[in-house]
Amino acid sequence: MEDKIDFLVRYSETDQMSFVYHGNYVKYFEMGRIAWLKKLGISYRQMEDDGILLPVIDVKINFRKSALFDDKLTLTTKLKRTPSYIIEFEYNIKRDKELITNGYTRLVFLNSKTNKPIRCPKFILDKIILDK
Repeated sequence: MEDKIDFLVRYSETDQMSFVYHGNYVKYFEMGRIAWLKKLGISYRQMEDDGILLPVIDVKINFRKSALFDDKLTLTTKLKRTPSYIIEFEYNIKRDKELITNGYTRLVFLNSKTNKPIRCPKFILDKIILDK
């Protein structure tokens, strides 16, 4: 399953050369994950209220081209495989049809009270399977 969102690069996200500052790509990936979950009908806020955390444990970014202030970008977020204790996403960011950046994140499901890894909750797995 994948989800796409469009957004404009804001001035505050750029450096003095008008390029998107590299750290903002991690924020873009987060926007993609939250939109992906929302498309499945899962609220990130509700998950946290229910004691489920999803910290990032691995991130990779491959910069191909520079994104600039006021560019319209399309972020595609795709689940890499069915989650267990870990959930993995792949990302592509394009300007028109031109690939700007691609990347990957790995997150672990944690119980917020114990800070111990837990299996992907059944309600998430059920929604993933239904969406396939």
